[in-house]
Amino acid sequence: MASFFRSVNAKIRAHPVLSYVCSTHFWGPVSNFGIPVAAVLDTQKDAAFISGKMTGALVIYSATFMRYAVAVQPANYLLFACHAINEGAQLTQGWRYWTYWHRGGRERQLAEQAAELGGGVSAKAGEVLADVKEGVRKAVKSS
Repeated sequence: MASFFRSVNAKIRAHPVLSYVCSTHFWGPVSNFGIPVAAVLDTQKDAAFISGKMTGALVIYSATFMRYAVAVQPANYLLFACHAINEGAQLTQGWRYWTYWHRGGRERQLAEQAAELGGGVSAKAGEVLADVKEGVRKAVKSS
């Protein structure tokens, strides 16, 4: 049985593409691509939920491992691409965080929400006022 596995492994390692696909140089970055995919998808969510500390940590993490990906022998360009995408997404998130919390984005969003709600409240108040006036008229007529 061991000889069977040795022969299969030898056939895999003899073919360059199969050897690469069966290596940690391939599967490490592939499994790691969940981080940048999540980061890119998070750019569509509300900026109020962005953690500034976590975003900063991920910026440093991705920059460090982009350097590591080209420092190892042989260089792992798939890992480099994974961390480059994550670096871009995290920098985008960092800008969104900074804009929301430190450049008036939160206040602007709250003002827009208040304006939207204000129009609805005014209309409802007008309806209630009309109902009250009608109720008063009926009460005055009946007395």
